[in-house]
Amino acid sequence: MELSTNSAKKKSLRQSFRADRKFLVQPVTWDHLFESIEFQSANMIASYVSYGDEPDTKGLNLEIIKRGKTLLLPRMRSDNFLDWVIWKGEIVKLKLNGNLMEPIGDAIGQDRFNNIDFIIVPALHVDRNGNRLGQGGGYYDRSLSLISGFKVGLVYQGELTSIEIPNEPHDQKLDAAATPEILVRFSKKN
Repeated sequence: MELSTNSAKKKSLRQSFRADRKFLVQPVTWDHLFESIEFQSANMIASYVSYGDEPDTKGLNLEIIKRGKTLLLPRMRSDNFLDWVIWKGEIVKLKLNGNLMEPIGDAIGQDRFNNIDFIIVPALHVDRNGNRLGQGGGYYDRSLSLISGFKVGLVYQGELTSIEIPNEPHDQKLDAAATPEILVRFSKKN
């Protein structure tokens, strides 16, 4: 019962947050993210290709490469997990959804997921406990459960919120959230 209640709450929040987001779209820079100790000490960084009204990651991804880091981008799998592809600059649009873009190339094996030091994930909102509300497909939560690196969600100002995001057993907490102005780290609770 609680799972379906939380799922319904999350669905309602997604609708509301998506409607609000169209007013938040703005050009962003992520210099404060690059200056973080977690980023600077990372060698292998996973990010994503933004679409629609998500914070733009094009410049972010190029800067990661410029700074000499290995950049991985996600590719959806049929089993609802993500593959991580070392990005060499080639991207292709998905045929099923013309909005989503995916990298071309070979994916790293799951045995190398522990080499991912830092992972940047999309989020509609993040609460003060590190709970992330994503798009609802579960791809990232499944993949984040296999990665031990520092996990940070990208959101616009105003999307790091005190509104508690309902959470379900499969949901993965973030270590931090980055807005265009700040990086907020969450304390780990046992």
